[in-house]
Amino acid sequence: MKTKRKVEVVVISDVHLGTYGCHAKQLLTYLNSISPKKLILNGDIIDIWQFKKRYFPKSHLRVIKKIIDMAADGVEIIYVTGNHDDLLRKFSDTSIGNIAIVDKAILNLDGKSAWVFHGDVFDASIQNVKWLAKLGGHGYDLLILLNQFTNWCLEKMGKEKYSLSKKIKNSVKGAIKYISDFEKIATDLAIEKGYDYVICGHIHQPKMVNIKTKHGKTTYLNSGDWVENFTALEYQFKRWKLYNYNTDKLRAFYADQDTKEIEVKDLIAAITVIEQKNKKPKPLDKSTSKNRNRM
Repeated sequence: MKTKRKVEVVVISDVHLGTYGCHAKQLLTYLNSISPKKLILNGDIIDIWQFKKRYFPKSHLRVIKKIIDMAADGVEIIYVTGNHDDLLRKFSDTSIGNIAIVDKAILNLDGKSAWVFHGDVFDASIQNVKWLAKLGGHGYDLLILLNQFTNWCLEKMGKEKYSLSKKIKNSVKGAIKYISDFEKIATDLAIEKGYDYVICGHIHQPKMVNIKTKHGKTTYLNSGDWVENFTALEYQFKRWKLYNYNTDKLRAFYADQDTKEIEVKDLIAAITVIEQKNKKPKPLDKSTSKNRNRM
């Protein structure tokens, strides 16, 4: 029997289930390799902006089923809403068993506070720079498809893969400034409010850095995404680390077997009908439920 890694807190974001760019199989492999106490889904997990009835593959359904199974097994699931799944904000501050839907959360981790939110609240580009606001939308999805074809050709020629979207984001001045401004606003506010950690997603840029100003200090963390970077944040032994699926040598041993042969209709049934497994739902951590409405 495979031994799963025990992790206190795991944060993933920007999965974009329901889009061509989503790498659900890799995410499922990762989720099968860990045993967390708390799983934070920090926005844009299901891409409601681009939801299409004709495209929601079996592997995407398996991710949803896996998360529900984890909740049924006692893992505390905190779904922090993002801009691509903002319809869920109608259900903010509600809980179903071990699954809570919130717009932000405050965690107490070994005497330190962590401020968790998706990050689109800072996104002035929604009003001012439309192409940046829709970077994760239709144009980005098409770019990912083109990139996949390009990388397929490069692999056939024995060359390294190439990221078109990363090239654009790292070369266009507007995108560079946007990312820099986003990180500065997040850290300045976290320092002002006295949070030890500020945890975001949204910009698909995995990062962990200590920030110190004349007003104080904080640690900025971004969980990245499961479209290009395949990254997550993990908290264990009183410290954070940035997990990267591409450098995890053990990932091949955790490919999903439990739901591999299940038909799509049975997966949908398993998602919509949650089996309680004769267990009472585990209550949310008091520090989270009390503080998640703080800003």
